[in-house]
Amino acid sequence: MAVRVAVAVAVVVKLPIDTLSLFSYTFFSMFDLTGKKALVTGGSRGIGRGIALALAKQGADVAVNYHRNAEEAQKVVAEILALGREAFSVQADVAQTADVVRMFAAVMAKWGKLDILANNAGIAPAMVPIEQMTDDQWDLVIDINLKGQFLCAREAAKVMKPGSKVINTASIASGGVGVGFGRIASYVASKGGVIGLTEDLAVDFGPRGININAVAPGIIETDMTKEIITAGSQGLLTKIPKGRFGKPADIGAAVAFLASDEAEYITGVVLYVDGGWLAA
Repeated sequence: MAVRVAVAVAVVVKLPIDTLSLFSYTFFSMFDLTGKKALVTGGSRGIGRGIALALAKQGADVAVNYHRNAEEAQKVVAEILALGREAFSVQADVAQTADVVRMFAAVMAKWGKLDILANNAGIAPAMVPIEQMTDDQWDLVIDINLKGQFLCAREAAKVMKPGSKVINTASIASGGVGVGFGRIASYVASKGGVIGLTEDLAVDFGPRGININAVAPGIIETDMTKEIITAGSQGLLTKIPKGRFGKPADIGAAVAFLASDEAEYITGVVLYVDGGWLAA
């Protein structure tokens, strides 16, 4: 389709062939991830699935991490293979050091390199007032959402080469932007920590030629957000100028951009993908 469009434009404006080649490269090769090897944590469903498919559509081969649901991970792998890319699933609990080390070892054994880490695995807590939140509930969310991203970034730093990209998943519910939900203190604390981690690692990774950024989704329609959406869908929608909740593909597109060579000078940034919520 891209070539046909380029040819049509060339015919209409009578561009010479060498100009046509430049036109095609400039406008239709951007955000190309062909040959890149990517790992998406929490890639079996929701936002992770959206990220994995977006990277594959741009040409990347993708390792799909999952914790418990091997069947769902294999479905995502099958979708990526159908796009003509390489893919495999890899089990790991990102909150466990040994699991993370094993996961990265599997990726390196398969491909010998890692160009893109989508540090996405996370959970949403039960919505409870803080006086009812147990130590175990707090620790579980912090361990997976924040410690998990730290562990994966640490392993990535050991194997990534200049030109590699790390994209962390934060959230609009991360503090400091005037958006509060209530009853999800552990989640907000974990995602605020992700932003701090991203900014600090940008300073460490920059001299190595590795970029690290974060995407901060607004309300995205997934299994994890059902409770929030059900509890206040109409009130939430009035805050979003786009008039709809986001889809996993919206986050996938943002991650694919940040993973591309065109984003080479972008690091330490939080990209809010929220339908205009923060602007309203």
